[in-house]
Amino acid sequence: MNRTNDDAPLPGRWIAMAALLVAGFMNLMDVTIVNVAIPSLQAAFGANEAQIEWVVAVYILTFALLLLPMGRLGDVYGRRRMFIGGVCVFTLGSALCGLAPSIETLIGARVVQGIGGAMMTPQTLAIVPALFAPKERGMAFALFGLSAGLASVSGPVLGGALIGADLGGLDWRPIFLVNVPVGVIAVLGALRYVPNLPGRKGLEIDFVGIGLAAVTLFLVLFPLIEGRQLNWPAWLFVMLGAALPAAVLFVLWQRRRAASGRAQLLPVTLFANRNYMIGTGLVTLLFAGIPGFFFVLAILLQVGNGLTPLQSGLTTMPFSVGVLIASAVAGRLGNRTPKLRIALGGVMLLVCMSILPVLVPGAGETLSRTALLPALLLGGLWLGTAVSPMFNTVLAQVAEADTGSASGALQAFQQVGGALGLAVMGQLFFGYLARAGADVPAYSTALAHALWFSTVTFALVALLVWRLPKGQRAKLDKAAAA
Repeated sequence: MNRTNDDAPLPGRWIAMAALLVAGFMNLMDVTIVNVAIPSLQAAFGANEAQIEWVVAVYILTFALLLLPMGRLGDVYGRRRMFIGGVCVFTLGSALCGLAPSIETLIGARVVQGIGGAMMTPQTLAIVPALFAPKERGMAFALFGLSAGLASVSGPVLGGALIGADLGGLDWRPIFLVNVPVGVIAVLGALRYVPNLPGRKGLEIDFVGIGLAAVTLFLVLFPLIEGRQLNWPAWLFVMLGAALPAAVLFVLWQRRRAASGRAQLLPVTLFANRNYMIGTGLVTLLFAGIPGFFFVLAILLQVGNGLTPLQSGLTTMPFSVGVLIASAVAGRLGNRTPKLRIALGGVMLLVCMSILPVLVPGAGETLSRTALLPALLLGGLWLGTAVSPMFNTVLAQVAEADTGSASGALQAFQQVGGALGLAVMGQLFFGYLARAGADVPAYSTALAHALWFSTVTFALVALLVWRLPKGQRAKLDKAAAA
């Protein structure tokens, strides 16, 4: 039940809020902390490039696929129950990751982590109205933004510090095991202070839609990640070709569910909204250029140039600081000139990605970490500039009644974009290294090859954002009312 300004303040609400923030922080930090551990994982398990890509991609993919259905399960079984269950699953997955005896076990444990993350993430924002009256919610939501920014900044540094400390001779394992006590604290806080929020029985889950979406994504990502390792046999191209009919089947199934008045994984009304679909494509493109960039940059810094994990994390930290600063400034700008800010962000990100390969060492040169700082800081600033108005601009293209589903779908496609970009940039990066050999200039040129993908996606964002109208919310709400 949502609280009103007339209700007495809920005792322990800020402790409950702390439990939500701790869980969200743990999930977001885990996304960034893994990048600095990639070379350590590869060395510890003797893993090939495809297996290392799966460690990152399988988490993103699982999270993206289950984000929407887990949000609906929260409606059915109760937000508090799903949140606590999600933290427990995520904590279990973290323990399994930290104890993994092989790379295959680690990949499987990352799937468990992704399930837990998808279970708890949709519930966090939804629980806030049950904790706070409207007059206090602004502060509560601001804390989520601050927590997300701090997680992105501290993740690489904390990961590098934990690996560098080699606690108990555990090498990379503490980056996952540190989540276990944090998860236990979050569960205890939620059990004690988050109110019980009963679900609504009878709401449907589109399990067939989930399956079709999973098959479609798998048919695209498996060939892109495994293709170079398997030397691109013909059956991988068949898989890629089969992705299109699988996607068509998914759309047809969603339309059939809508025609019979049943719940859909992705509401058909959104498929019919051309402007929303363009906006979703923009979000997918923007976020496709980021996870893969940090993945290949971490390998270049540590494997190609011999930096420690901590040095690597400190080197990339200016990017996260830039995002944090830009997000704070964007809050003051509100909804002013959103398309211009998105387009400018896309153009300047393109420029930063074009400059970076020039700053990394060539033959006979030594890496200068300070030389990378301005480009990374500016890249973060411009990403924050583009991201902040992006979601508002895209969601302005849907009626208010559809914003919940539209927002969830947008976050899911954000993660899909990240997984797709990781697969493509990994293919470009490792493909060049395999042809050229693993000396320092080869790593630098491999980075330049991989960053072509980012520059193209950012250029498309800068161009396509002008295809969106100024905003259709009022018009759509009027049509829905009629």
